[in-house]
Amino acid sequence: MPKQISEEEAHLLGIDTLHQEMDNGERRFRLVSSDGSSYIRTEASNNGGWQKSHYHKSLREFYVVQKGWLVYTEYVSDNKLVLKHLEQGESILVKPFVHHNLYMSAYTVTHVIKYGGEIENDWYPSPELDKLTLHLPESELARMRDCY
Repeated sequence: MPKQISEEEAHLLGIDTLHQEMDNGERRFRLVSSDGSSYIRTEASNNGGWQKSHYHKSLREFYVVQKGWLVYTEYVSDNKLVLKHLEQGESILVKPFVHHNLYMSAYTVTHVIKYGGEIENDWYPSPELDKLTLHLPESELARMRDCY
């Protein structure tokens, strides 16, 4: 029978949990390591919504859609966007220095693995991307398939 590891023992080994309800109603359940890597289960609220646009300098993020759909947005340059519609079972890898954001439809569930980070608090806002995306309504995003 496997031995249970307590929260205190996990903390001494550099692993903590952090669970939050975000401003947009999403619930995030995190397992965070002292080396900068983490796992996050995100559950969208009963209303779809945008997350906050950002980028990382060393972290990579691997997103998997378990349930529902989302639109991944990426800032390319000169106010150009890449939008990708992801549905259940689909995934995307985000590399360092890529400005990105997600719109999660109601009740969508995702899993995110963050790894490769060498910088503490490796999260930087991307107001440029927010200006290009936050006004896009769900009705338009629901119709999108890979486009530029």
